[in-house]
Amino acid sequence: MSTRDLAANLGRVPHFICPNCKERSVDTDGLEGLYNEAVACHRCGFGFLFELMDDYYPAPTTGFVTCDKQGRILALGRGVFELSGWSEQDVIGADVVSAFGLQGFEEEKNPVKLSLEWGVRRLNEKLELRTHSGQLKRVVADFFPALDDDGGLLVALTPAQG
Repeated sequence: MSTRDLAANLGRVPHFICPNCKERSVDTDGLEGLYNEAVACHRCGFGFLFELMDDYYPAPTTGFVTCDKQGRILALGRGVFELSGWSEQDVIGADVVSAFGLQGFEEEKNPVKLSLEWGVRRLNEKLELRTHSGQLKRVVADFFPALDDDGGLLVALTPAQG
């Protein structure tokens, strides 16, 4: 039984977020159109929405990174270039931790690995990101495992305040 089927049986309405523009929505089955296609963003046209266990309100400066089930980057949303200086073509296919030089955690507490392996959210991780120019920036990162059968991960990167 898929996570979506389980959620439907429990009466939970799935929450979705666009990894590009951060538009939030709800959908009962996660499908669209006559051909049961994945739901795309009605606001910006991005090709797919990411399903979340609970609704999530990202900061205006948050950028999303969508990864596959090995933690490799599939797409960057708005705000990631502004935060990091890295464009999608620079990092696509690369491991998210390596591509952004994420640090500030012990190897056995790697939030990407923990989130993917255990299927758990990791919220408010205080990390450092290495920008394209080599500077270290403090960020707050949230990690959301995918709830569909494809697996994967959504990483929300927000500049740390103060």
